[in-house]
Amino acid sequence: MRVAYADPPYFGCCGLYGHEHGADGRCWNDEETHAALIQRLCREFPDGWALSCHVPSLRMLLEHCPDDGVRIGAWVKSFAVFKPHVNPAYAWEPVIWMGGRSKRGRDEATVRDWCRAAITLEKGLVGAKPEAFVRWLIDLMGLREDDELVDLFPGSGVVRRTWEAFRRQGELWKPAI
Repeated sequence: MRVAYADPPYFGCCGLYGHEHGADGRCWNDEETHAALIQRLCREFPDGWALSCHVPSLRMLLEHCPDDGVRIGAWVKSFAVFKPHVNPAYAWEPVIWMGGRSKRGRDEATVRDWCRAAITLEKGLVGAKPEAFVRWLIDLMGLREDDELVDLFPGSGVVRRTWEAFRRQGELWKPAI
């Protein structure tokens, strides 16, 4: 199985990344850039994909997703930055996903459609995900050691490092049932 994970600059947040555009020159503050990414995920990764986003863009992104088979998970932040004049705080992030191994036996632990993990601090990249989030993503997609996980926005490298650790450890990684 070959799946992808995409954690692009969130819609309307280009300024946090120095307003850098992708290799094709598209701006992440443009809805069509996100629509093109979703089309790419569906086309190039029919086995499955996951897309991180933020709450304000969720409705817009879902409009560009296939009508069937898409689910929403949640990364609940056990520690989050509270911003002035934002109350209630945004203390979770949606993860849109499709595919993966959804048919699992009773002998496998049930994976929740949410994970709880603290944000990362001082990783040198805004929005870098914690290792616990990546471990959950691997479980969510039902990945196995011989699968391929393509990180479309490598950023801090945590997805690659966590995936490599999973592939080395295999079943030792999985929680006991």
